[in-house]
Amino acid sequence: MAKKAKVLALAAILAASISVGFAEAKTLKMATDSGAKGSPAGAAIEAWAKAIESGTKGDVKVSIYYQNELGGQQEVFDLLVAGDVDLMLNWPLTSYDKRIGVLYTPYMFTTWEEALEAYKPGGWLNKILDNVYSQIGLKFFGAWPEGFNGVATKGRFATTVDGAKGIKVRVPPVFPFSETLQALGYQTATVDWGELFSAIQTGVVDGDAANVIYWDYEYFRDVLDHYVQTKQQFLTGMLTMNLEEWEALTPEQQKVVQDAALSVMQKQFKEARALDESFVEKWKAKGNKYIEPKPEEIQTLAQKVRTEVWPRLEKDIGSELMKPVRENSAKF
Repeated sequence: MAKKAKVLALAAILAASISVGFAEAKTLKMATDSGAKGSPAGAAIEAWAKAIESGTKGDVKVSIYYQNELGGQQEVFDLLVAGDVDLMLNWPLTSYDKRIGVLYTPYMFTTWEEALEAYKPGGWLNKILDNVYSQIGLKFFGAWPEGFNGVATKGRFATTVDGAKGIKVRVPPVFPFSETLQALGYQTATVDWGELFSAIQTGVVDGDAANVIYWDYEYFRDVLDHYVQTKQQFLTGMLTMNLEEWEALTPEQQKVVQDAALSVMQKQFKEARALDESFVEKWKAKGNKYIEPKPEEIQTLAQKVRTEVWPRLEKDIGSELMKPVRENSAKF
């Protein structure tokens, strides 16, 4: 009987330890506001989730939600700030803090090298964003670069301000996208991403003017036929986490989550340019036109936009943030 009692006692201890292990395990919700399963963004969050689960030996599980599965761009960002989504790769809106708009400053960069240097861990723009994000309750891991955006249109295109007159393009409801395109000579309209295809088809707008070529190829290659890489912004997603949920993790779990994010970012830093160029070739192979303005045309556009938009941006985000932008941006 004594032996049986010992066995039962050991079984009870083992059961208790297992139940404690289960109690300590947690599930994090991870989302992206842009990118379906199979997209580059979808693959990035899958890799991040897998590395977290592997690194914590299953103590942290991750549930993944792709574009539109939890709502639109604004709704999902709301969920992140509220803590209903824990981890996110997103293209942030400025509704909670206009200072986030610093990353959309037009014509900060003219080359990939300049942009990647600014966004890398420890880079001057990375440090600014880290500080801003922490003040709105988010842990900032870093940037997931995509590349320079441009203007995709149907039937006609422009490389000058005068040439853009009469062309109406869609922009997201984020300052200073609309202001930038208006300075470039275009008319603008804010159209929800989910309604953009039909808006182009029905002539509500003549094109899309916010994205790197991947998005225009993937979603609109059959209704748009020109892409002008005006390079007004260098676009990047951001890997972030709700700060309260971050602080609820153990130090060991925090290290795994952060290291996994860094690994995903490093991969994208190495591969982003080649990925962008591959979609340029796919766009051309479809029979669509890809136009790169001459350097002097880019310079003219950049100077006009900086003159008109930068002072308005400075009013919104403050001179303290614009000072390093002015000091570190590309020189003309």
